Amino acid sequence: MDINKANIVPALRYRNAPKAIDWLCAAFGFEKQAVIPGENGTIVHAQLTLGNGMIMLGPVTPGEYGKLTKQPDEIGGAVTQSAYIIVPDADAHYKQAKAEGRTLTDDDLDQIRNICRCGTYSRIRAAIKAGAQHM
Repeated sequence: MDINKANIVPALRYRNAPKAIDWLCAAFGFEKQAVIPGENGTIVHAQLTLGNGMIMLGPVTPGEYGKLTKQPDEIGGAVTQSAYIIVPDADAHYKQAKAEGRTLTDDDLDQIRNICRCGTYSRIRAAIKAGAQHM
């Protein structure tokens, strides 16, 4: 196993996968490793990479797998999955997306926030180190 490659890959579902892919690439610098188009401008499956990490994403579908998953608006807004994206400067990514004219509605942001968090990881790393000293 190559330990420099991601060995845990979150699989995320979006109602508008093409828009999510565009936003994730523009806002965080993800790169499209594979994007499999479906009918009528939809995405069947996509793999996006960032550094040595990867996420898979696809559409919300009514199939067998779709029966096992729920979107936050279907269960009172509860979060059902989450991914944390580590970037060197979260504010810079936000400003870059705004400067490029990217716009998101509050509904878009709510869907993205429910499954994506972004930050530098520095506060979490410091808390882990502090906690480890007391073990």
